[in-house]
Amino acid sequence: MDSSQLFGITTIAYLLSSAFYIGLLVFKGKKIGTVGLIFAIIGVLAQSAALGLRWNESYKIGIGHAPLTNMYESLVFFAWCTTLFYIFMEYKFKARVIGAFVMPFAFTAMAYASFAKGINQQISPLIPALQSNWLIAHVMTCFIGYGAFAVAGGLGMMYLLKQSAVNRGLSEKTLTGGLPELKVIDDLTHKTIVFGFMWLTAGIITGAVWANEAWGTYWSWDPKETWSIITWFVYASTLHARFTRGWRGSRIAWLAILGFISVFFTYFGVNFLLSGLHSYGSS
Repeated sequence: MDSSQLFGITTIAYLLSSAFYIGLLVFKGKKIGTVGLIFAIIGVLAQSAALGLRWNESYKIGIGHAPLTNMYESLVFFAWCTTLFYIFMEYKFKARVIGAFVMPFAFTAMAYASFAKGINQQISPLIPALQSNWLIAHVMTCFIGYGAFAVAGGLGMMYLLKQSAVNRGLSEKTLTGGLPELKVIDDLTHKTIVFGFMWLTAGIITGAVWANEAWGTYWSWDPKETWSIITWFVYASTLHARFTRGWRGSRIAWLAILGFISVFFTYFGVNFLLSGLHSYGSS
């Protein structure tokens, strides 16, 4: 069995996990949510093995680099980070229904990587700028942050749905009745943003050091660098508003969604719409 087959198993596992978590949201059956968690764990284990196999396969063909260098590999790694962070959150906070708002992100990333036209799934040689020990540090820190921000975006959507139901006086028997209390969702959103912000900051710092090593400058205002710092300021402003202005609730939920939209454009928009030093990500 090779890495591509394991990635296929991962995609199916994430699809089933998403379906069962959505089933938990709709039918409120605890056993349904347990099955969703089992499929998420199966998926992340299969994906971990697949990443290791792909890394080993790159050495077998004489290239030898971590599977983090093109759009296909980064999508796969994003799905892995998102799922792993979600499983940790579910274990720590016991809020299983969050999976209905998070696992679809992981499945969509895997499905897009597997089936979208123009996504190169081949293991390719590294361009000179990527041949650095900073590759793993920079990509891993950024994508751990991206995974956390995907969860925060899902929590933001969950908060707004729950708030809308509460404001309309809907019964606990409705679709949103099984969601955590608003204070719980707000607290989880804040903690997730703090976690992601720390990793994104580390990603920008390691990227700057890497850029100086590769191109002789820490910052060149490349489109992706520009959008990365915009995203950083979105989340920095969110945390600043909470600490100094006491912003909570729907304001933070909207900012969590806005932040993830900024992450999405930093990741996809730059690669496909703008040219620059990071455009190789679309290959």
